[in-house]
Amino acid sequence: MNIRSLTRGDGVVIGAAVLLFIASFLDFYKVDCSGPYCGDTGTNAWESEIFPVLPSIFLAGVIAAVLIVSARFQPQGRNLFGLALDQWGTALAVFAAWTSLWTIMGGLKGLDAGVGQILGLIATLALAAGALLTQRVPALKAPLMNAAGPAPSPYGAPAPQPGYGYPGPGAAQPGPAPFGAQPGQPAQPFGAQPGQSQPTPTPASGGSDFTPFWFAVPVARPLYAEDGSSSTIAELAPGTWYLAVEQRGQALVAQTQDGRRGVLQDTTGIQRG
Repeated sequence: MNIRSLTRGDGVVIGAAVLLFIASFLDFYKVDCSGPYCGDTGTNAWESEIFPVLPSIFLAGVIAAVLIVSARFQPQGRNLFGLALDQWGTALAVFAAWTSLWTIMGGLKGLDAGVGQILGLIATLALAAGALLTQRVPALKAPLMNAAGPAPSPYGAPAPQPGYGYPGPGAAQPGPAPFGAQPGQPAQPFGAQPGQSQPTPTPASGGSDFTPFWFAVPVARPLYAEDGSSSTIAELAPGTWYLAVEQRGQALVAQTQDGRRGVLQDTTGIQRG
């Protein structure tokens, strides 16, 4: 699990879910009655008298956030009943927001909206906005955690999943160098032990041999589909090492942590491992 794959929009979703969970324990409805034995009384979402409120607003919103965030750590193409996890989460988030809005606008007579109901509405609206706009607003697509520069994992740390990780022990760690410069030593392939033979280089475009290497980007950059279309399949985040598996002119074919491959068109200023 790489938390650097989370975006600012995911941060909005997580924050809204936390606020929604807290609001479920506050007064959802308030009854104002008068008399010596009657004062202001309230009922939260966990009370049996208004139990339908709990699953339709609060539980639906929290589950929606869990599905949206979990989708960031799942391989592309994995779905549930034909829909991706974030699609299910977005649908639940919109449902929770609509139910909360309808409840506060058409509440029962004699009952006032409590703090829990007001905060629940704010949280569900923020949750739905984060789910719907994360992939459409550049500010929300930016990485949640930025790093000043890529940091290799300490020696002896558990190896990442096959096909992805940091340069292994014995690999040279040069400073930032423009793409195309010759490093001091070739990077150790992932999973190989010192002294083992290197794998056969993958032929690159143009007829020359290409040796896979690890690299990191200075700023967030999109990874485009290999078919040459303008659609993006991922966004490379600074502070993370990626594996370059092929060269196509000035572009690189890179592999992400979950095994997806795409074309990095802007290779200026990358740091090689």
